Amino acid sequence: MQPCEVRPAPAPARLKIIVAGGLGAGKTTLIGAVSEIAPLATEEHLTAAGGGVDCLSGVAGKTTTTVSLDFGRRSFTDPAPMALFLFGTPGQDRFRFVWDELAFGAVGAVVLVDTRRLPAGFAAVDYFEGRGVPFVVAVNRFPGTHPYTPAEVGQALQLGAGVPVVGCDARDPGSVLTVLITLVEHALTRPHATPAPAPASPVHAAPSPPDTGARP
Repeated sequence: MQPCEVRPAPAPARLKIIVAGGLGAGKTTLIGAVSEIAPLATEEHLTAAGGGVDCLSGVAGKTTTTVSLDFGRRSFTDPAPMALFLFGTPGQDRFRFVWDELAFGAVGAVVLVDTRRLPAGFAAVDYFEGRGVPFVVAVNRFPGTHPYTPAEVGQALQLGAGVPVVGCDARDPGSVLTVLITLVEHALTRPHATPAPAPASPVHAAPSPPDTGARP
C-alpha cells in the first residue's frame, strides 16, 4: 500500500484594498466593523490649530481624525482562500501625499461617501480613475439622510460606466462585507486598463453642489 500524499492547503490569495473618502465619511468605522483582528487606527484629536486648514462643514461634532492610515484584515474561505488587507486613507487634503504610498499594489478601492457632503468624494473618485484602479462607491447611510438611489449618486459624482454604487452602513459587518465582495468581483472582472501617470502634485477637487452633477 502506497502512503497517502498529504498536500498542504493552498495559501490564501492576498488582496490589498484601499478605503478612501472625505473627512468624516466613516472609513475608520468601516474597517473596524469588518476586521477580524484588532484594527490599527491612527486617530488623533482635532485641535484649534487645524481649524483654518481642515473643512469641518457638516461634521462639526467630529473630535478625532485619521492622520496616517487605518489597517484591518478580513479572511474568506469560500469559494477560495482569500485575505483582504484593508488600508484606510486620511481624509484631509493636507495628507493626500500618503495616498500614493497606500495605493501602491492595490487591487481596488472603496470610495466611501456621505450624501450630506457628497462633493468631498470627488477627490477620491478622480484619484482612482486617473490611476486606472478599479473602485466602487459605497454610500454610507447616516441617520436622517435622504435615501438617494445609486443612479442619483452615480450621476452626481459623474461616475464612469460600470462603476458600482452600493448603499451601506459602515457600522454593520454584513453590510460592509457586501461592499467588499462587490469590489473584489468588480476588480477581477473589469477589463484591464493602463493606469495614467501620477500627477506631479496632489489632486484638489473643488466642491460643487451634489445635485448639479458637476465634477471639477
